[in-house]
Amino acid sequence: MKSAPMNAPVRRIWLCADDYGMAPGINAAIRELIAGGRLNATSVMMPVPHIGRAETDALMAANAGDRRAQIGLHVTLTAPFAPMSAGFAPLRGGAFLPHRELMQAAVLRRLKPEALTREIAAQMSAFIETFGRAPDFVDGHQHVQLLPQVRDAFLKVTAELAPNAWVRQCGRARRTRRLHDSKALVLDILSMGFRGKAAHQGLATNPAFAGAYAFTATANFPDIFPRFLAGLPDGGLIMCHPGYVDDALMALDPLTTLRERELDYFRSGAFPRLLTERGFALASPTGDGGKAP
Repeated sequence: MKSAPMNAPVRRIWLCADDYGMAPGINAAIRELIAGGRLNATSVMMPVPHIGRAETDALMAANAGDRRAQIGLHVTLTAPFAPMSAGFAPLRGGAFLPHRELMQAAVLRRLKPEALTREIAAQMSAFIETFGRAPDFVDGHQHVQLLPQVRDAFLKVTAELAPNAWVRQCGRARRTRRLHDSKALVLDILSMGFRGKAAHQGLATNPAFAGAYAFTATANFPDIFPRFLAGLPDGGLIMCHPGYVDDALMALDPLTTLRERELDYFRSGAFPRLLTERGFALASPTGDGGKAP
């Protein structure tokens, strides 16, 4: 195992758990990790069934006092979830399109910019009303913020309604890019245009991204996670999806048991030991002692 060189500066990073609001088991796991100091960011879905008052109050309570985590908006535009705005199209059975179909429509520029802007604004406004403030950052479920057409509406709404928020780009650190990882390579390519458009809007982005891997039954998360730290700079972000599997999750999302594997790893002693050995620490949500994006 590689260790950090002697006297090397500690790199402060963001470990962000996505999908708060999707299911009670996900919500409980994220709150548990925040309270234990094992996460310093989470992104919240708004057009989902489990983001009621009790769940949002519990998240704010877990983050009260000495703030442990940044809380962001997880813009959601894919099935099985339904829009919050009136007249959104295209739909499939009253819900958003599946991710593959949304991507195809975006690449072919068949989406409706006005409808995208209204929907993202509705989700942003719901977050602000629920939490009493704008999000610390904004990202997208299944990386929708990177898609053509979607990214323009996403950045426009964020610049207008949450101008101090940073936005998630999903490009890897340059020296860690490997061509054989097709999923990460697509994210690298999409992020190039996204970063430029974000800068034009005056919005900050994270300097590097990690956390993508093949969600297969054989995935061994304790073996996978150390790869995410390779070459990750100060201020870099790692995406994760911890959660307890419950009936609500099984009805909504194919990513189930892997969430519990991630949760088990982040609760273990191996996780903080690895960060220390590699010269990393979680950044402070208040900006003290770490570089925020």
